[in-house]
Amino acid sequence: MNIHILRGQNQIGGNMIEIATDHTKILLDAGLELTDSDGQPLPKIQGLFDYAGYDAIIISHYHGDHIGLVYHAHKEIPVYLGEASYNIILAADRYRRIETFTPKGFLHHRQTITIGDISVIPYLCDHSAFDSYMLFCEADGETVLYTGDFRSNGRKSFSALLHALPKTVDTLLCEGTTLSRENYVAVSEQELEKRAVDLFRTATGPVFVLQASMNIDRIVTMYRAAKQSNRIFLEELYMAEIATAAGKNIPNPNFDDVYAFITSPSRHAELMKHNHIAGKSFIASRPFVMCVRNSMFRYLKSLSQKISFENGLLIYSFWSGYRETDSMKSFLSECEKMGLRIVTLHTSGHADANTLKKLIDTVNPKSLFPIHTENAEKFKEIAPNVVIKK
Repeated sequence: MNIHILRGQNQIGGNMIEIATDHTKILLDAGLELTDSDGQPLPKIQGLFDYAGYDAIIISHYHGDHIGLVYHAHKEIPVYLGEASYNIILAADRYRRIETFTPKGFLHHRQTITIGDISVIPYLCDHSAFDSYMLFCEADGETVLYTGDFRSNGRKSFSALLHALPKTVDTLLCEGTTLSRENYVAVSEQELEKRAVDLFRTATGPVFVLQASMNIDRIVTMYRAAKQSNRIFLEELYMAEIATAAGKNIPNPNFDDVYAFITSPSRHAELMKHNHIAGKSFIASRPFVMCVRNSMFRYLKSLSQKISFENGLLIYSFWSGYRETDSMKSFLSECEKMGLRIVTLHTSGHADANTLKKLIDTVNPKSLFPIHTENAEKFKEIAPNVVIKK
């Protein structure tokens, strides 16, 4: 079995790993790089775009730096990913009016799929993307575990994952996103929830949350905090569509205390299919937690004419680096001018060093390829007895 990291080594994002035997060739992830932009030429990957040179593409999760190039892949290459993950992608693409690819099949925890002479076992793991998987490949008497992106501080059991994983692998392809952050220790979603409850209960004004609409764990965290603070939970239509697609147990406008709202009249027809719909007058009549995007300044400005934002909060729940973009700086500045106090409340979707070490100690790899990291050398401290390959 041959392993070739086509993209994603010595950088964060753009993962693409080729696994091949004499008879079969597959890709694990096919992601855009974080610097890729619309209209940019596709990378020169022979057999991915111009003809069907791969027997399958297997996607670990739905973030663009792992799935973005699938939209451009040759239509005859079968694609596999999690079923809930696909439902979320489908909802997001319908909202954005983007044509979605059609998968060949779905990944399920510990259910083997066979592509030629390569067997692949998915292991459901915790990440800021819902329905994410590690991928264990076996062929020619060799084994490879690809972690995708993962963490131990979310709402899925990391100990259960460690118990399920194989206890020895020949090669580990391991993400190391957070290794560039000095002494980083991840905060749990449960701890975020406690902090959010304290903040929501203290605030006498409205509460807004600026977070990724596809971060399902964070939706759950903020919903639970809103519920404990006796506030209704408001999801802009895009988030409402995604949350509904993720499954009936995810907070969505079918819940008694969750409502959908729109910022554009052109979306009114789509809004009407949800059970609970909130207009500005309804929103102004009760305490709430509203999930917003940084493109919604005009809507918030209009809402501020109906209710006072005094003693209100804006919870910033993104990676800190996004605060340096011009659009985010402008939005946050305008929110402060309207009287909102900005509080950062976030945790990473990626494993810290201690979590990485626990995984490595569990699967006992003979060799390790760092991926999705800008500090591959750090792995030598975490796994001193493992051969680190570049």
